[in-house]
Amino acid sequence: METTDRHDLLQRAEDFDRQARQAAEMGDLATAARLILQSLECERRAGGLGPQVLQLIKPR
Repeated sequence: METTDRHDLLQRAEDFDRQARQAAEMGDLATAARLILQSLECERRAGGLGPQVLQLIKPR
């Protein structure tokens, strides 16, 4: 299920990026900036899914 969640987040990031490019081409820079931030947030959240490395390391 995490793979699906990660895929969905990355797909949303791509969609936001595409929309941001269109908004920038039309001169709507405020909307483009907002969409870029949403895209980056999706990428950040996708990167946080999966096993956490710190939880796998045994303390000495």
